Amino acid sequence: MSGRDLFSQPRRIGRGAALTLVFASVLATGAATGSFEEPYRRPATTDTSRSAPAGRERDVAEAAAEAMADGESAVEAAERAVSRSGDRWGAVYSEDEYEQFEEALDGAYTGVGLWARLERDGGIAVTRVQDGSPAARAGIRAGDRLVGVDGEKVAGRPVTEVVSLLRGDALDGDTGTTGAPESAAAGTKVSLELRRGTRTWHETLRRARLSTEDVTLTRTAGGVGVITVDAFTKGSGDLVRAAVEQATEVSGFVLDLRGNSGGLVAEAVTASSAFLDGGLVATYDVNGEQQALHAEPGGDTTRALVALVDGGTMSAAELLTGALQDRGRAVVVGSRTFGKGSVQMPSRLPDGSVAELTVGHYRTPSGRGVDGTGITPDLEADGDALRRAETVLTGLGR
Repeated sequence: MSGRDLFSQPRRIGRGAALTLVFASVLATGAATGSFEEPYRRPATTDTSRSAPAGRERDVAEAAAEAMADGESAVEAAERAVSRSGDRWGAVYSEDEYEQFEEALDGAYTGVGLWARLERDGGIAVTRVQDGSPAARAGIRAGDRLVGVDGEKVAGRPVTEVVSLLRGDALDGDTGTTGAPESAAAGTKVSLELRRGTRTWHETLRRARLSTEDVTLTRTAGGVGVITVDAFTKGSGDLVRAAVEQATEVSGFVLDLRGNSGGLVAEAVTASSAFLDGGLVATYDVNGEQQALHAEPGGDTTRALVALVDGGTMSAAELLTGALQDRGRAVVVGSRTFGKGSVQMPSRLPDGSVAELTVGHYRTPSGRGVDGTGITPDLEADGDALRRAETVLTGLGR
């Protein structure tokens, strides 16, 4: 996959291939493993022909090289160097972790096709089952409780640990060449203990290669089109545009970005083109050099639009929200967004791992900085956000 510009699709690292510039805190680990809706997100990768700040990059690379020479973990040494640098969003990933992450950005993952969340009582509840997945074929459905995975009880455990069990991290104690745990391959078995009402049963599933479902279109009883974007993975921008074009019978849209922690900036810009007739989407700087992002002309600018956001709306999703708000295209409903507006770029370390270091920040069309402040909605709403959004659309004459 060759990149046509700064914001082209992600490519495999290694063999001299450049990586794609994206904003960090990207894709739900759950989406990458077929598991959950909690706001646990991996940071993203980045790349251009430019590099991260030379001094910081050099320090991290030297720390990794020295650790390797001493027979120690290069990843751990690099992590310590990043921590000392004070880079809030800097991160280090093993080669295996980085490859898995890039696969997720490509919209593919190995898993069983279920989403779950931690309930107030400590239980793990299934919230969604992907059509055609191993979980769907086994008859698992939303509302079921996940009691155990491969004999290990999951109640009260962090959802991220449940994710690791579902994806088979470090299966049978195996690790990758870097010493990091590898996820189980497609075709491997995973045993689930489930409960539905008073019935408890076991299912043995085989993990499979699945495609993510990051954009969905639904219609409310009131006839509003709700476009939900879980993450900006490869192709998601075009799916948003297709949803707008297909929903000819609705006169207004809700763009639900709650819990969307970002993804590929190119896809967020493409999504903006569904609702804007060209024009500025955001500006950003990379090591002090200013750049601009623009929507393509021809978007739907006639039907009313509300953007739903919350504290889990981050990065590229905030970029899109800020553009729609500043351009007067959407009323933003919900709660203040997270405030992740910095740009990271990767540096390859001697052992093949990747360090991501902050190199700049982006701003909305009006010049607002997002990092550390987030975006304030036009109308505050919490649990009733969707209902409030429908009310706003009615007031806008949808």
